[in-house]
Amino acid sequence: MCEIVRYNPARSAEWDAFVRTSRNGTFLFERGYMDYHAHRFVDCSLMCYREGKLVALLPANWVDEEKCVYTHQGLTYGGLVMGDELTSIRVLDIFDTMLEWMRTELGAVRLVYKPIPYIYSNCPSEEDLYALFCHGAVLHTRGISSVVDMEHRLPMSKGRKSAVKQALKSGLRVEESSDLSAFWQILEQVLRDKHHASPVHTVEEMQLLQSRFPEHIRLYAVYSADGRMLAGTVIYEMPHLVHAQYIASSPEGKESGAVDALYAWLIDERYADKHYLDFGVSTEQGGRVLNEGLVRQKEAFGARAVVYDSYSISL
Repeated sequence: MCEIVRYNPARSAEWDAFVRTSRNGTFLFERGYMDYHAHRFVDCSLMCYREGKLVALLPANWVDEEKCVYTHQGLTYGGLVMGDELTSIRVLDIFDTMLEWMRTELGAVRLVYKPIPYIYSNCPSEEDLYALFCHGAVLHTRGISSVVDMEHRLPMSKGRKSAVKQALKSGLRVEESSDLSAFWQILEQVLRDKHHASPVHTVEEMQLLQSRFPEHIRLYAVYSADGRMLAGTVIYEMPHLVHAQYIASSPEGKESGAVDALYAWLIDERYADKHYLDFGVSTEQGGRVLNEGLVRQKEAFGARAVVYDSYSISL
């Protein structure tokens, strides 16, 4: 049997150390990232021990009005973070014990669980999907993310290649930037005009996160010949994968193919040694609506679908 302990800040160093040595954790699970928006959520993250040794973590939050545990509403994904020694049988034991803890300690009636997509794992780590099946979990949401397999690349479309050539001819240059404020002005305008929405993060929040994780959070931008930022992307960098957290272009940048030049450079040069480049999801309303224009643009770079799921378990 495993022992379940609810996370508290006194355990932050132990938590972070485990994330860094796990087989499927990313820096998004470190407390410096999770806790930047701690005021928005009631944290009920769990730590699983066997014979006094930490073997797994579950990033999670609690919604009392729903009597529901989510893993985690402030993260894109948030399933069980596992150590190398965990086997299928032990993961089943952990799930049994965690679900019983949620029922007895919280009075929970439901768990909404978001597995970590397989591309983020260092090795096969889908024992939790089997555990979900054994507990009668039903698919709750499914989003399509577009991913470039850098080791088995599909060619860019002719239209993308043409746009890249045009961008380079017009004198655009691509480089890493520290000017998040300039990029956020472009990003906010795009989201406001196209979707009547705002970025998930404020520029101040992203600046804070970048200061905490400078090796993981990077901004790459495209500049005109006279030095104006036309487009950019915020990249979350992991050892074998990069994820595009935000992408945006000004109207002038769109006309000049700035994003095409940017991602051609990221794929062909800057991150050619990575295994995957994840463009992120192109779905809305829990995956029931596919943004065809957005997914078509990503797939033109040679990206294909990886699903981001969530499952619901009645307790």
